[in-house]
Amino acid sequence: MPNQPRITEGSPFPLGATLDDDGVNFALFSAHATKVELCLFDELGEQETERIVLPEFTDEIWHVHVAGLNAGTVYGYRVHGPYEPENGHRFNPNKLLLDPYAKAYVGELKWDPAVFGYPIGDEQADLGFDERDSAAFVPKCRVVDQRFTWTHATRVRVPWERTIFYETHVRGYTMRHPAVPEALRGSFAGLARDAVIDHIKSLGVTSVELLPIHAFVNDSHLLEQGLTNYWGYNTIGFFAPDPRYFSQVPGAITELKQMIDRFHEAGLEIILDVVYNHTAEGSELGPTLSFRGIDNASYYRLLPDQKRYYINDTGTGNTLNLSHPRVLQMVMDSLRYWVTEMKVDGFRFDLATILAREPDGFDYNSGFLKACRQDPILSSVKLIAEPWDCGPGGYQVGNFPPGWAEWNDRYRDTVRAFWKGDEGMAPELAGRITGSGGDFNHGGRRPWASVNFLTAHDGYTLNDLVSYNDKHNEANGEDNRDGHSDNRSWNCGAEGPTDDPDIRALRERQKRNMLATLLFSQGTPMIVAGDEFGRTQQGNNNAYCQDNEISWVDWEINEDGAALIEFLRKLTTLRHTLPVLRRGRFLTGDYDESMDVADVKWLSSSGEALTPEQWADTNMRCFGLIIDGRARATGIRRPASDATLLLIFNAYHDVVDFTLPEIPGNDRWTCLIDTNAPVRAELPQFASGDVYQVTGRSLLLFSLQAKGPTQRVFDKLEEALTDEETPEPAREAAAIVKKSVKKEKPSK
Repeated sequence: MPNQPRITEGSPFPLGATLDDDGVNFALFSAHATKVELCLFDELGEQETERIVLPEFTDEIWHVHVAGLNAGTVYGYRVHGPYEPENGHRFNPNKLLLDPYAKAYVGELKWDPAVFGYPIGDEQADLGFDERDSAAFVPKCRVVDQRFTWTHATRVRVPWERTIFYETHVRGYTMRHPAVPEALRGSFAGLARDAVIDHIKSLGVTSVELLPIHAFVNDSHLLEQGLTNYWGYNTIGFFAPDPRYFSQVPGAITELKQMIDRFHEAGLEIILDVVYNHTAEGSELGPTLSFRGIDNASYYRLLPDQKRYYINDTGTGNTLNLSHPRVLQMVMDSLRYWVTEMKVDGFRFDLATILAREPDGFDYNSGFLKACRQDPILSSVKLIAEPWDCGPGGYQVGNFPPGWAEWNDRYRDTVRAFWKGDEGMAPELAGRITGSGGDFNHGGRRPWASVNFLTAHDGYTLNDLVSYNDKHNEANGEDNRDGHSDNRSWNCGAEGPTDDPDIRALRERQKRNMLATLLFSQGTPMIVAGDEFGRTQQGNNNAYCQDNEISWVDWEINEDGAALIEFLRKLTTLRHTLPVLRRGRFLTGDYDESMDVADVKWLSSSGEALTPEQWADTNMRCFGLIIDGRARATGIRRPASDATLLLIFNAYHDVVDFTLPEIPGNDRWTCLIDTNAPVRAELPQFASGDVYQVTGRSLLLFSLQAKGPTQRVFDKLEEALTDEETPEPAREAAAIVKKSVKKEKPSK
């Protein structure tokens, strides 16, 4: 038989470099190119070994099959076409380009004038054409072998109502971890260590949300200042993990799969923070690394009457054009790849409003949102929107379709302001802790659609929220001008670290207040890594460029930090144990005549229902909330048998006498949580009508005396919420509780 030809036409599908038994099929979309060349390199990506013209052009896709190539093959593209910036075209075959579908990269970007498609100069420079070869300065693509044996091949699928997110960073979480070998710190392998997973699991969280792990670029202006793009919101490849997170061979995706497998074995979901709204190529003055040189007019949104310039709804210089079917296909293919091949459990979409933008603005029925809703794979995973961008009409909290969850910054701001002591926050807090129904209670959406958070990667840590009045971002090199100034923070009497015992005690109680509010609110809670033990960023609320001790989690946990960890574990135990804290229906306070019960009641400190006049009092900073466990939990009209709870919020600076309310048929209350007494040897009980002296700036959770199966649940809860041995702090706490109660009933 004659020898088979080495180069054949190949197939336009699937896009990217696909390994088969005979070699590799290459397929690249470009509607406006005139020629595409495949460049093959040595193993290190340093020397070009062969250049092949893609022979076929089918449905705007260029393709070729090259026999004899194996996994590990290093490649890139050169794309020919018109260089006409005023018409939106920026083809330049002198620039080696990354395959948008590449699954792994070799090397890193070296900032050099050659990586720009034009000769760097004045503001008109991008109209010129640069002939320097960029291959020596840009990363290359690597063909991967996807074979992997999963020990836990199915996703964890934590129900939404049981989900607790834990946001962290692959590198920053392990760079200072004493149980992670130094060679593995900052890597996927480091994150997969037993000690790391055991700690996360012990907190009671269910789903680990990783800051971007897609391949990204370090901005040149940051590198010039000795800084870096630490967070990673500067994506250049939507299929390839960033090489810097591998402990050994960059791009050896087996390491990432092993990490995901280990988390799944522990029953923990992996959620990826993804950036499909823009790319690292920036504005018209940015480098030519991939999309710009492949088909600028298709991949990016350009100003309709000035196609030289980009629509900049992201604030980063460009906006990806998801209105184009091939660009939308790329995003959807990327999402499906991470679910089917990498087994991730969901996505948090950065600046998600942009993804739902069409040429006329945000569209509830945009192509992207419709594609996600109908996709049998993506509709089965967690989809979380950051529902804002900096474009016109960009703030869209509550406006994403059913099936989506959304970050709720209104919840964050309200809880912060209430515990800070701002006036008039009680009515707003009442709406937030019951699920933010005003924003989300439509279209059959559930309370879990509101992702409640106090802190996130962007902003203060929990410790800094109670330790600083003002941001301290001097290390970022922008004279402290960057980052938000409206943080609704309060330093409790001293700016930054202090030895004052009263201020330190107040700060710890404020942390407990906010964590308890978060875990006891209807909706989906999100905790930021390190907040469980008081991690600080030294007042920096915009640490995006700090790949150092400012951002890295410090695992030298002091006594206060250890106590806060134990307190958080109690909160998550309560949330997982008591379904009434995570109801599937919005709590409204409406009276259900058929059940003879209202799901919630709002109380004044007298134990009576709050009046409209009291709600209108901007000085009211203490109120109670009864969540009635008898109220129906589903659409079926039958009473539930959950625990009935009483929450008391006191943001006053002083003690408030709170009368425990009377409930027909039951007159005993058990105090499950008092943020002023976090360590207790036993759970004290009180009678209806007792007056509890609620410490200034504290939160309490009581449960009505349970019967039958619910009582058995509470027997187990008591074990989890108390210590077998009574340490000195517990004895002190017991004394505080005893002094807090007046047994005589108030006169009517």
